[in-house]
Amino acid sequence: MQNPKEEKTFLMIKPDGVRKGLVGEIIKRLEQRDLKIMALEMFQPTVEKIDNHYPKDENWRRRLGQKTLATYEKYGYDPIEELGTNDDLVIGNKVRDWLIDYMTSAPLVRMVVQGVHAVSMVRKIVGPTIPSTAEMGTIRGDFSADSPALANREKRAVMNLVHASETAEEAEHEIKHWFGDSPIYDYKRFGVDE
Repeated sequence: MQNPKEEKTFLMIKPDGVRKGLVGEIIKRLEQRDLKIMALEMFQPTVEKIDNHYPKDENWRRRLGQKTLATYEKYGYDPIEELGTNDDLVIGNKVRDWLIDYMTSAPLVRMVVQGVHAVSMVRKIVGPTIPSTAEMGTIRGDFSADSPALANREKRAVMNLVHASETAEEAEHEIKHWFGDSPIYDYKRFGVDE
């Protein structure tokens, strides 16, 4: 059984996080919580690599469409008027395309993070997916106020600064997808690993 200190997760700083100059701040917040950066790289993603990052299955795309439709309903927007349809799959496909456009619009920073309950700890530091609902003190709560309503109206992805794996299984898959055979470094941190 794996030591809880050795759990690894994947975190990616998205285009808006890079453009806002938050790379150092995000790394600082992780390291202040005794998490270790095991691998780190800035890179320009290809459409193919981003396309393979996001699920392609119909259920996932329908959920995206259903979330978008729920946002339209909540704010009284007409999806047919704005998107030309109210079909959840068609809308989900549009949102997925917006995500790919957004994620390839600037360099990203990818990293492997290790530490006690790294997956849940990083998610806690990052905050909820929707920045406008994120608590102050989280990365999204402190540095973004974007919302699905605004993003949908502007036909783009929600700008939420970072991606963080939701589960240990997702982290394992994403680390392999984004780092492949690249080295993941191990070292001892003063006061943390001793």
